[in-house]
Amino acid sequence: MDEVTDETFADEVLASSQPVIVDFWAPWCKPCDAIEPHLRGIAGERGVRLVRMNVDENLGVPPRYGVLSLPTVVLFRDGETRATVFGAQSRSHYEKAFAPFLD
Repeated sequence: MDEVTDETFADEVLASSQPVIVDFWAPWCKPCDAIEPHLRGIAGERGVRLVRMNVDENLGVPPRYGVLSLPTVVLFRDGETRATVFGAQSRSHYEKAFAPFLD
């Protein structure tokens, strides 16, 4: 999984020709680690790009997308926010939230 930063976010996520799942996380966040396999599975099965952004190191982008708690996972498509999931959830919860924007 690739890491994006405040500097690379626009090119890597907003300008992407394919949908991108952004996992806003921090190294100390245990629930963030717990959801990673769910997100990897969804990305692999649905052909979606998955990236992570460390909120401790990147202070510009997360507030623009309402990241107030971790984990926060946002699906972007065509440069727009399509779905946001707050907190650690089951894989099926992420799949249901993202499905309308991946078909």
